Amino acid sequence: MLAALAPGASTVELPNRGEDVLATRDAVAALGARVDDRGKAIVVEGGRLLDPASTIDARNSGTTVRLLLGLCAGHGISARFDGDDSLRRRPMERVAKPLRAVGANVETSDGRLPAVVRGVMNPPGGEFALEIPSAQVKSAILLANLAATGPVRITGDRHSRDHTERMLRHLGRDIAFDGRTIELRPGSLKAGRIRIPADLSGAAFFIVAAAITPGSELLLLEVGVNPTRTGFLDVMRAMGADIVLEHERDLDGEPVADLRVHYHPLQAAAIDGDLVVRAIDEIPILAVAAAHATGTTRVRDAAELRAKESDRIAVIATTLRACGVDAVEHPDGFDVTGGGARPPAQPLATHGDHRIAMAIAALAAPTGPHTIDDAHCSAVSFPDFFELWRTAQS
Repeated sequence: MLAALAPGASTVELPNRGEDVLATRDAVAALGARVDDRGKAIVVEGGRLLDPASTIDARNSGTTVRLLLGLCAGHGISARFDGDDSLRRRPMERVAKPLRAVGANVETSDGRLPAVVRGVMNPPGGEFALEIPSAQVKSAILLANLAATGPVRITGDRHSRDHTERMLRHLGRDIAFDGRTIELRPGSLKAGRIRIPADLSGAAFFIVAAAITPGSELLLLEVGVNPTRTGFLDVMRAMGADIVLEHERDLDGEPVADLRVHYHPLQAAAIDGDLVVRAIDEIPILAVAAAHATGTTRVRDAAELRAKESDRIAVIATTLRACGVDAVEHPDGFDVTGGGARPPAQPLATHGDHRIAMAIAALAAPTGPHTIDDAHCSAVSFPDFFELWRTAQS
């Protein structure tokens, strides 16, 4: 998205080939950017974008639609967005409301998709207070204000992921952020080279599988270890996992490291507060670690999980119980009492949720195969997952 706005050619190297990324690629092309997908790199010729000729289909990607609503809102673009049945159930007013404050006209369908945005040019900037600490919301606000004539200040964050802020700085913008407040000064983007680290959220499934399977040793290369994303690693270490970061370094503004994991018995932990914000996407796989830990792991302050691709709180609890694990559901989380899992009597339902499908694979690592109803849904974020999974187990 940023490359589409920056005049000139930008090269995005080692992009994830997940369906969410491809949906974004196609969406920026529909907005007028020239996109040359070379497989391991995508070259984007950016600059002036245009109203799309037809509805932009974000497919299953909440990040795509929410951030592009922001981009259109502040760059004078009118567009209609839609998605699949799962995305149509997800809330959009959390983004629409601050974008209206920018001056854009944003219409949702009872707070959901389809949505229409009619953007403004050169908004004035100003101060925005986040109602929830969401990386998607603050990124939408930043995208809407990249052409602002005055400074922009966003408050109310709680160390939600800061990839957008870091990439803006990498592409030449004057931006400050400390985990609580973001300040963006007027300026312009510069096209450039953007190398993408391996995704910690994807690596998490392999890390937990190695941590709970006796005799395992695993080395994962060049994984992103951005501090706003390492809540997962903090929880795993609190549970006693043997995870070592090697060769820590910087990759185009993002910290990366090689991760070495050995099996080690785990113990229960508490996951709540800011830690949940920093590990929200990894909660399903942390529930798998909890199922193989000693004691009861308690997750709270995670009501956001009910508005993901599935109601992850309910699905996690149901899945673990089907595998003989004591799991109790709460409005904003769950309790998991460990002791190991067993293969289920019936195929497990993924509810079309990529993270649930991959979490079940990790759950099965020490116990034997678990049958699921939909392996393809993993392609939303990790199309090569099961191929790499077989390699890791060999």
